[in-house]
Amino acid sequence: MTDLSSPPVPLHAALFDLDGTLIATEHRSRAAWTRLFHVHGLEVDDALLATFVGRRGQEALADHVHRFPGSTVADLFDEAVGYLNGPDIPPPHPVPGAAELVRRLHDAGVPMAVVTSGLREHAGALLDHIGGADLFTTMVTAEDVARGKPHPEGFLAGCAALGVTPDRAVAFEDAPAGVAAAKSAGLACVALTTTHDAEALKAADLVVPDLSDIAWPPLSLTAA
Repeated sequence: MTDLSSPPVPLHAALFDLDGTLIATEHRSRAAWTRLFHVHGLEVDDALLATFVGRRGQEALADHVHRFPGSTVADLFDEAVGYLNGPDIPPPHPVPGAAELVRRLHDAGVPMAVVTSGLREHAGALLDHIGGADLFTTMVTAEDVARGKPHPEGFLAGCAALGVTPDRAVAFEDAPAGVAAAKSAGLACVALTTTHDAEALKAADLVVPDLSDIAWPPLSLTAA
């Protein structure tokens, strides 16, 4: 077992990113963003798509809207979301260990929050794959913050809603923007290599393949 014991006080709450952390959706998002660019006659590559991961879609699109003459960020975002409902877009599925970990923490009375760059309706539907949004005390979505990840606003709001200070909470993330947000907020952070390699996530306190074999003793976080 690898021990993460750096937080100076016991960990009392868990805050989870959603896409790529609890539910595997990156394959869907990549397909939708790729279609958006191609429909508008633009090239897109892995490096560009990586800049969208873990961020609010509108903020990521704002970096590229100048390449879409006559379109607004809102229009492009709505178009991309529409592509997610296409019949050829692959379905989402739980990240290994996600459903089991969430249920175990819920049953143990550990306060939990979802802090996602996605929309509330989208988040609620995805959480049905691991038992439902009711397993979480609160959910912070793109609509609830003025600044998305890597800004810490979402994680700070999640901690406030749970009634815990950031130094008593741990974030689970899969993207560099999310890791940066969690660490900037003052949380311990466990990063999953579901969408990025370990090198890209090295700012996290612990890097693991997925949520399998994650334990929750009250004084430390351990992972196989």
